[in-house]
Amino acid sequence: MKNGTLLAAIDLGSNSFRLEICRYNNGLFQRFEYLKEAVRQGSGLDNNRNLDSASMQKGWDCLSRFAEKLAGFDPAHVRAVATQTLREARNAPVFLEQANRILGFPIEVVSGREEARLIYQGVAQLLPSSSEKRLVVDIGGRSTEFIIGENKTALSLESYRIGSVSSSIKHFASGEFSHAAFEQAEVAAKAILEEALPVFGKHAWDIAYGSSGTVSAVSEALVQAGWPADCITREGLNWLKSQLIRVGHVDRLRLEGLKEERRAVIGGGLSVLSALMDLFAIESLWVTPGALRHGILYDLLNREDETKDIRAVTVTGLRKTFQADAAQALRVSKWSLEFLRSILPPDTNPGLFRRLENKLNWAATLHEIGHLISHTDGHKHGAYILENTDTPGFARHELHRLSQLVLGQKGKLRKLEVDFEDEHLVCQLMSLRLAVILCHARRDPEAGSVSLTRLQHSPQHILIKLKPLWSKRFPQSRHLLEQEGLAWQKTSWKLVIAED
Repeated sequence: MKNGTLLAAIDLGSNSFRLEICRYNNGLFQRFEYLKEAVRQGSGLDNNRNLDSASMQKGWDCLSRFAEKLAGFDPAHVRAVATQTLREARNAPVFLEQANRILGFPIEVVSGREEARLIYQGVAQLLPSSSEKRLVVDIGGRSTEFIIGENKTALSLESYRIGSVSSSIKHFASGEFSHAAFEQAEVAAKAILEEALPVFGKHAWDIAYGSSGTVSAVSEALVQAGWPADCITREGLNWLKSQLIRVGHVDRLRLEGLKEERRAVIGGGLSVLSALMDLFAIESLWVTPGALRHGILYDLLNREDETKDIRAVTVTGLRKTFQADAAQALRVSKWSLEFLRSILPPDTNPGLFRRLENKLNWAATLHEIGHLISHTDGHKHGAYILENTDTPGFARHELHRLSQLVLGQKGKLRKLEVDFEDEHLVCQLMSLRLAVILCHARRDPEAGSVSLTRLQHSPQHILIKLKPLWSKRFPQSRHLLEQEGLAWQKTSWKLVIAED
């Protein structure tokens, strides 16, 4: 990556939306701009887990302000991530459709484990190198992430559905602070978080860190009251809790260091943090500046280098886990990419071209992972695996596209949830299907025997040229190509076979 490049990370959390823009210089990020708004989207979920219109509008308004700052950015240098609220919301697609349009960049609703991975990456990059086993916790608005890692590597990841917003709504809805309310909130938090004990208990780590959100808010309030900086102790938590109980109500809470945006959710956040430190026997929780948005920035940087792109590592791991034939995966990938280069529009943006190649390569690498379950229906099982497996580095919409490509590698096209007006997707799909056909005997087609051309006068017509006598030598392949031509006749695209 060139020095001076601007990168942007957007974190759509349950309590706050954040935009961080940094300038890259010699392996380091220098903050260029930082915006944060207390959208409190997590408070807008009703009993049916639908976002109310006011919450959606507040989110859209915030994103419109972010969009002004992002005008002219290369899409490869921007990543927007949404977390627990939009994981939960039944009507999330309604919000996201408008949000994507306003922001001008795709918003990824990431899994809890992917959120945890990004948090650890942000934390680890801002901590000194060390062989210590680190526990990192991040209490967000509606989820709490746990990570155990060593140096820059996350070893265990998990996310639990409890946070400052959800706990505050359930136990402090009236705004009153009392011993009984805190006791109930902490018991409820422990009931959820105790599931994490076997993996994240005291035996598994050397030092505990807290990241962002609630941890930062509590730390700032304690520091202003004279407690040590950068470290939260149980004594400090108990003192802070006593201050809240003393004032009795959120409307009367005036605590130096506690920002206005945090007042409404401090009761729930403090309860979760107290429960966590008690349950996991944490005497001192060290506060780190690293957070989700920093992990996003470093992930963007790593994506510039294919050897560091976590998605490539994930794909290789999945192929090995499901024992897919490595040689066939490589063979189908090679020919898929060759076909794709032949039929993509010649004016395709280079950055977009590279992203399309990457996704097709991953789909080709994984196209047989379902064969471990069933050879006949392997494409269906492969698609299911991709839709339902935690895959570090991938957003849900990326996984859905990969699953559709794997599902669509053979058979009828009408089963796919794809838009056949999306020419880039069609080119990927057709390239993969043809590669699977021509490599069906688990060997490469003869060099120069098959070529693809996109007709200039009719861009939705793809011509397959075959060398003379090829059909006689490979009748099964010819038959499969003819069947493929028939399959495409039921779409707006046409596949025409010509033999010289």
